Amino acid sequence: MVGDKLLTMDEAEFLRGRVYGADHDDAGPRPERAYAQLVGGPLDGLLLDVTDRSEQELREVALVTEIGRYGPGGRALYGRRGEDGRRFDWRGDAPGAP
Repeated sequence: MVGDKLLTMDEAEFLRGRVYGADHDDAGPRPERAYAQLVGGPLDGLLLDVTDRSEQELREVALVTEIGRYGPGGRALYGRRGEDGRRFDWRGDAPGAP
């Protein structure tokens, strides 16, 4: 609390600077890993660990999320922005596997 106001954190603000899929208690980036920033959509601002992914795997990724259009089990689709491997733009949402 600050003064008499309870500080609240917007969910989107809470997710920024965190690594997608990382343990909530230790979700910050690690110096020995390579990351790309997710831009737009439900995972906007999160970092994606791309350290061990091939060029083929990095063209487009489908990431499981509960906060997209299809709810739990749905996927957020992101594609690499041109030749810039450091940013992935949101392409839309997809339902999860049946």
